[in-house]
Amino acid sequence: MTDPQIVWLRRDLRLRDHAAFTAAAQAGPVIPVYVLDDETPADGRYDRRMGGATRWRLHHALGRLSDDLGRHRSKLILRRGRAAEEICSLASETGAKTVHVLHHYEPWWVKAQDELGAALDLQLHDGNYLLPPGTVTTGSGTPYKIYTPFKNAMFKIIDGFDILPEPEISSPESWPESDDLAHWDLLPSKPDWAGGMREFWGDQHGTRAAMERFDTFLNVVFEYDDDRNLPADDATSRMSPHLHHGEVSPRMLWETMNRLRSDGATTFREELVWRDFAQNIICQFPCYTEESYRDGYDDAIWRNPNRGHLIAEELEAWKRGRTGYPIVDAGMRELWGAGWMHNRVRMITASFLIKHLLIDWRHGERWFWDTLVDADYGSNGTNWQWVSGTGVDSSMFVRIMAPLSQSEKFNAGDYIRKWVPELADLDDKAIHDPEAHGCRPDDYPAKLIGHGEARERALAAYRKNKS
Repeated sequence: MTDPQIVWLRRDLRLRDHAAFTAAAQAGPVIPVYVLDDETPADGRYDRRMGGATRWRLHHALGRLSDDLGRHRSKLILRRGRAAEEICSLASETGAKTVHVLHHYEPWWVKAQDELGAALDLQLHDGNYLLPPGTVTTGSGTPYKIYTPFKNAMFKIIDGFDILPEPEISSPESWPESDDLAHWDLLPSKPDWAGGMREFWGDQHGTRAAMERFDTFLNVVFEYDDDRNLPADDATSRMSPHLHHGEVSPRMLWETMNRLRSDGATTFREELVWRDFAQNIICQFPCYTEESYRDGYDDAIWRNPNRGHLIAEELEAWKRGRTGYPIVDAGMRELWGAGWMHNRVRMITASFLIKHLLIDWRHGERWFWDTLVDADYGSNGTNWQWVSGTGVDSSMFVRIMAPLSQSEKFNAGDYIRKWVPELADLDDKAIHDPEAHGCRPDDYPAKLIGHGEARERALAAYRKNKS
């Protein structure tokens, strides 16, 4: 029998369209392994261990992949520790000399790949993005920094994809020892704060559930261009957790969507391209999720919660959905309850923290990192710097979203009623701003700051910083 081939899994928990699995299966018996590594992400300048919501989602994704491997009479080996060290130990135990892996670009995974490549035959494959980062460049051969020309170039390059089928996997003569998934304690118990996520997501985990949901989404994608902005209707695909954990590849979704011709289908493909764009930014600026790209913002504008208890209390009120702005509070409570937030509301809540409260975008990014089931290093940082005006490609700081008018414009009444039950009895006219209509319930907070006052304060801080 040929040497066993290790497949090291991270955010690529699927069998279909998985180049590492395909190559390994062609070369010999396959040993799939996932290493729960809390050490490598915490090694560098910034601690990027997974947040609680991501760990909850990971538990279910690993369980589904284990079931899928079982159909091939294969197994998922689980280890815990520093990834490069654990993979080397596994290779020594099994006689494996080659490790197949999909290329990951987060700084800590780049470091782990380098360490492992120095010790074993590391075969890096592409597959987590539509195209490998660095493929799409300007006429001068440099990476794009602006999304729109990047998107246009991507659409010109991509004709279609050949989706890899699930490979036929053979097993080694004997299996190495594996941890028990239940013993990793990825699911919260004391206290169990995941009830809202269980209710929100149900059994929607794994590749099969992802594609079933996507097939359902295809029935409404023709209205997606407009309806994706309506929080109460929630016409979004909810594919982001499946993409984040790699239960589906973006190429699979692109190919399925590519047979449709509508504005909605084009918009969805553009959002897949944005995901690639965010990863290209991270490859150029590995600390982008932690460090502002544009100079002059760090201490000149932001009110630092670490320097005043009132500012810290405002940050806490934002986190808990107690700002007095119903659309903001509904979004933050959805985030806490479901581990997810509607895309339009993500922009509104982020803008509110940065520009109404003048709190550094990194406090918001970290909260999203801890509480989102789809907390992606590249996308999270790119989105927050876009809203804050500090990014390489970003909205201007002086563009200040008005949460009250946004709420009314996008018919968020029922969305607010669902997530802010104190306001459930208010009519459509009053629910967006109960304080202004004189019907704010006693158990619902007053606004932390008025919109007009917040806008003027933000613009004044910006002008002072520019002078």
